[in-house]
Amino acid sequence: MLAVHNVSKSFDGTLALAPASLEFAAGRTTVLLGPSGCGKTTLLKLLLGLLVPDGGEVRFHGTPVTPARVAELRHRAGYVIQEGGLFPHLTARDNVCLMARYLRRDSAWIERRLAELSDLARLPAASLSRFPGELSGGQRQRVALMRGLMLEPDVLLLDEPLGALDPMTRHQLQLDLKAIFGRLARTVVLVTHDMHEAAWFADEIVLMRAGRVVQRGALEDLLQRPAEGFVTEFIRAQRADPRLAGG
Repeated sequence: MLAVHNVSKSFDGTLALAPASLEFAAGRTTVLLGPSGCGKTTLLKLLLGLLVPDGGEVRFHGTPVTPARVAELRHRAGYVIQEGGLFPHLTARDNVCLMARYLRRDSAWIERRLAELSDLARLPAASLSRFPGELSGGQRQRVALMRGLMLEPDVLLLDEPLGALDPMTRHQLQLDLKAIFGRLARTVVLVTHDMHEAAWFADEIVLMRAGRVVQRGALEDLLQRPAEGFVTEFIRAQRADPRLAGG
């Protein structure tokens, strides 16, 4: 489905991502985990074609992603960022429908899809007529999720989507997002620095540090078979959680 082969990236001579090769399994949720500056957002942007790798290649459905194919990839990959990234001068409805209208999708299809997504994201229809500044943080993230899913993408990429929310709103959205991931059975790649959030969402965790992949596997692999001392240190630095008791 989605893969990187020996992909690397530097900025002004500073290494952001050492050569990495990863495959993201179809229909499963992979979490890119690690502290700030570890390269996880850089990797996510490379997957989406927002950054061009210095070396290696990104492949989508087995085909290399070249500059000529980036637009196609973006139309088949939903993207959700922290705080939503919504256009403030557009209503929630217009934010969600923007790309579909740009691509001249049938208006009946757009309205049908909008209703489906409003139900999926549990966003009241009345909220769609409001501007982002009139919505709560949780509502803005639901609108951003709807926008990311509007074109029925094969892949959903999320960069710290819950990081700016208060604890209660974050908890509810965690519950809802996990249910949505299970219902849609899409390939999901989610970035977070929170081990507890990774444990909640992930079928597989990719733990990163200083631009390199330290370990990948299920939560139990990181807990029971850490690849190096950093894995154990990172887990222990998180707040106590029954799922992480072994760390």
